[in-house]
Amino acid sequence: MTARWWEGPLLAVDLETTGKDPETARIVTAACIAVGPSGVLSRQTWLADPGVEIPAEATAVHGVSTEQARADGAPAYEVVRQIAEEIETAWADPAIPVVAMNAAYDLTIIQRELVRHSFEPLQIGPVLDPMVIDRAIDKWRKGSRKLEALATHYGVRLDGAHSA
Repeated sequence: MTARWWEGPLLAVDLETTGKDPETARIVTAACIAVGPSGVLSRQTWLADPGVEIPAEATAVHGVSTEQARADGAPAYEVVRQIAEEIETAWADPAIPVVAMNAAYDLTIIQRELVRHSFEPLQIGPVLDPMVIDRAIDKWRKGSRKLEALATHYGVRLDGAHSA
């Protein structure tokens, strides 16, 4: 019997960045967490030096300053390459989707960072986006579709919403 996608494994991907525009934002922190039926299979997190100033507005959201990223972060090209490797490993099996809230944003940033650092872009595989799924299931519900709002609506505990 073939496993159903919701039984795993899944690769959860999350980024915190320098801004809201996916065409220009840079990665500051990232996480890739593989989850299977028995729980967490692997967890990789990164702090990147994005190579640009982190605006105060972004620091207010995720808590990482330019100084901290420069002192403790890995070079952006190393971080984006490692994130891409995690995603490519998952997508090597067409049954393993990447799960990302507002996936279009995170995947666009990853693609732009790969190109910026002269790497090949990802060949996109299966993606599950809770925001897109929620819109399809409950399209007439009023209110926010952001992570915090969805967690509240569906009764899911949310710790560290702006921490990759």
